[in-house]
Amino acid sequence: MKKIITLFALVMTALVALTACAPTAQPVTLGSNAIVIDVRTPSEYSEGHLEGAVNIDVQSPDFASILSQLPTDGEYYVYCRSGKRSAAAVEQMKAAGFTNVTDVGSKENASAATGIPIVQ
Repeated sequence: MKKIITLFALVMTALVALTACAPTAQPVTLGSNAIVIDVRTPSEYSEGHLEGAVNIDVQSPDFASILSQLPTDGEYYVYCRSGKRSAAAVEQMKAAGFTNVTDVGSKENASAATGIPIVQ
């Protein structure tokens, strides 16, 4: 019985960890002042991005400095190639005091969730 409880606890911990940082899969409604941020590299951005998205490379040494120029109470939707960098960017933004930040995952997920087309 103790082994079953331990196994159950491990499975539940894994599920919580995975879903806690999972990007939104639900459609989102962007406010009129919402900003969509692509946190990939400039070369990735130039290969295709959501129409109107701002490119701020999360791996750039200037990322925190650029964030400091944005209003922390704005509405932000963040995406990347797979969702890993967007999750990291959202965590950094929240740590910096941003209050309305949504991780919309990959470029394709972000397009589907927001209804914004991908342009090149």
